[in-house]
Amino acid sequence: MDIAARAQTLRDLHAAPDLLSVVNVWDVISATTVAGVSGVKALATAGHSIAATFGYPDGEVPLETTLDLVGRIVAAVDVPVSADLDNGYADPGETIRRAIGVGVVGANMEDRLVPRDEAVARVRAAVRGAEAEGVPFSLNARTDAFVRMADADQATKVDEALARGRAFLEEGATTVFVPGLLDESAVTALVEGLGPQRLAVINVPGSLPPSRLQQLGVARVSYGPWTQRVALHALQRLADDLTNHDGALPPGTPALN
Repeated sequence: MDIAARAQTLRDLHAAPDLLSVVNVWDVISATTVAGVSGVKALATAGHSIAATFGYPDGEVPLETTLDLVGRIVAAVDVPVSADLDNGYADPGETIRRAIGVGVVGANMEDRLVPRDEAVARVRAAVRGAEAEGVPFSLNARTDAFVRMADADQATKVDEALARGRAFLEEGATTVFVPGLLDESAVTALVEGLGPQRLAVINVPGSLPPSRLQQLGVARVSYGPWTQRVALHALQRLADDLTNHDGALPPGTPALN
């Protein structure tokens, strides 16, 4: 499947009435493992997890490092790949063009709650970068209204997320990503304000189940750093069992790598 076909597939998955679930990955082996699961239709990288893999704080992994890794993931799987590109780096348009160059067909790009006009301009640049490559790119434009406005009430957070999200959609973003622990009233308000199949959310402990998100008209759910955390917790428990409790390797462990 060529890059244009992969890109259109990802676009179609966002627009479909069925919720798009993307289990986040952080390296080639996690990507091929997830992609090998029946029913997986697309992959998304987790920026936090990639930063941790290379020993960087979240949001500080260099673009070159991200693009090299994501390009390796794209080459290893047959499903569309969306990349976490932090805030788009210095030049969002050029960042998207370079991401497309390694086979990426979608991206998260966060606003970090910079002034609204600046955030909108960065989304505009990203969309135009994709258009210049002739690829129907899926830009999942993220607003941090819920995660960075800790002292605001929910109505204020919803209003800010909607104001930014609508502006992002007007500039050509495919979906609006609003991370945070969202209750049903918040999800409902965001879907009503953005439209069905326009909202993307993250599932964290305590979040609404995917089946309910689909009923409410959410386009996409992802899992961010939690997939890596679950994997690392399993590794930590195994290390403790082998080191301190006369443990043994689990019989029948498949050679996924």
